[in-house]
Amino acid sequence: MYARFMCTLIMLVLAAGATAQAVSSQASPGSAAMSRAQAPAWLPISYGDLIDVSVFGSPELSGELRVNRDGDVVLPIGGAVKVNGLTAAEAGPAIAERLKEAQILLAPQVTVMIIEYPAQTVTVTGEVHSPGVYPLLTSRTVMDMIALAGGLTENAGKVASVFHRGDPSQVIQVPLDVSVQTPASATAESMEVEPGDTISVDRSGVIYVIGDVGRPGGYLVEHNDRLSILQALSLAGGANQTALLKKSELIRKAHEGRVIYDLDLHKILSGGASDPLLADGDILYVPVSNKKVYTLRAIEAMFGIGTQITIYKGAGY
Repeated sequence: MYARFMCTLIMLVLAAGATAQAVSSQASPGSAAMSRAQAPAWLPISYGDLIDVSVFGSPELSGELRVNRDGDVVLPIGGAVKVNGLTAAEAGPAIAERLKEAQILLAPQVTVMIIEYPAQTVTVTGEVHSPGVYPLLTSRTVMDMIALAGGLTENAGKVASVFHRGDPSQVIQVPLDVSVQTPASATAESMEVEPGDTISVDRSGVIYVIGDVGRPGGYLVEHNDRLSILQALSLAGGANQTALLKKSELIRKAHEGRVIYDLDLHKILSGGASDPLLADGDILYVPVSNKKVYTLRAIEAMFGIGTQITIYKGAGY
């Protein structure tokens, strides 16, 4: 009676496996081409993960299994096996041991691969439209995760910093300007993120031009490119006629506070001095020359008086 029961059970399992195989063969090409990227070797299995269990020589015992809330996977034959917290390499022997204990196979060879890991997440912060924590269902690149976060803002710089959970001390700088060929470093379109990673998109630098210029204010340095003194001055509409170019100042933030450097913009404009680069947060101050103001007002007054005399004489007085 027991032998007949076991024979019937095995026949049912084989039939179920054949049915599953037939359904799989009729699946759409798109579903068959689903990503099956290998998860990082150190990644522990967690609740909600989908793992692929392959038992050598026994396709009826193999398949894709979802980890339940208890951290177990339920085998087609053999019952539940605790896999929560195990890596894929550790889960294989655990399942093999369960198959041996249940006297289903004498020397099972089991391999496990994590296919989906929704419980694992990636944090995206910085200059993106929707910063937050996003599930990592399968392999994704840095640019994929930035797209999930709504894309870059207009203030975004050209570099994203990636912090790996597996190695927090190592920070990888990923260039976001993928149009520039950077074979020596990772790019946002090719570098894959790992569960637990944090992606921080840097902000573009800001420099300030104040004082006697055409358009004083703060100016974004697009993609963190460095601007020179003359380039910043040009963005601000240039210096006014009354500017005291020789007494200009560069105010820079340092650890001890603000540091002020004297600048001779007259020499820089004439090519008599180098044109230094500005850093994020720098302030370029162009003062007003009181002497030039008085001189200009005197000239304007003289022209005004001359115009009045001409009108007076022209009127025949």
